[in-house]
Amino acid sequence: MSGHSKFHNIKATKDKADAARGKIFTKIGREIAVAVKAGGPDPNTNSKLYDVIQKAKQNNMPNDNIQRSIKKASGETEGDNYQPCLYEGYGTNGVAFIVDCLTDNKNRTAADVRHIFSRFGGSLGASGSVMYNFQYRGVIVINKKDGLTEDDVMLVALDAGADDVLTEDECFVVYTSSEQLHAAVKAFEAAGFEIVSSENEYVPINTVTLDEEKMASVEKLEDALNDLDDVQSVYHNAE
Repeated sequence: MSGHSKFHNIKATKDKADAARGKIFTKIGREIAVAVKAGGPDPNTNSKLYDVIQKAKQNNMPNDNIQRSIKKASGETEGDNYQPCLYEGYGTNGVAFIVDCLTDNKNRTAADVRHIFSRFGGSLGASGSVMYNFQYRGVIVINKKDGLTEDDVMLVALDAGADDVLTEDECFVVYTSSEQLHAAVKAFEAAGFEIVSSENEYVPINTVTLDEEKMASVEKLEDALNDLDDVQSVYHNAE
């Protein structure tokens, strides 16, 4: 399970900043709504909802907010109908982007995403234009503390059917298939590990290496896309 290229950028710091201004709570609320409408309001029988609730807790979303989002989506209160959509494009220096959205108006979202790409010197592409650079995988970030070793993580990962384990400075990053993410999260929870984040992500398999100045321009585009209300996550293949 070694030899995997080190490209995963831990987003905990940025996520906490987003949480401080409430934006991440709104975005997670949309994910809860979609999960409830797809599989019902009980996380014990709706694995997607369970995973989103864990994400909400990892981002310090209050339980009242979580329950309110579930009730709203389950029809106890009036709610919006959000639909998932993906946009693909290129930033400067040939960097590929995938923009994952939940929206109640695809025309508005497409126009907003296209405008941001154009504003930062990039371009929105057709479906499939950059997807070959990425693989959809489960990504679990585990806090490295209390003497936890890579062997400890590896034992649970192997039993849970994970694909790969990487050691970072302050955490371990575990990769699974997208279908195996839920089972792997449950296994690490049962083992008592502290999960910093767990989510299916578009992980780059072909990367573009940039210097610090060029990487700054990529991050500006990424931040501008993340600031759009309809954007849930932004992925790129720059390192």
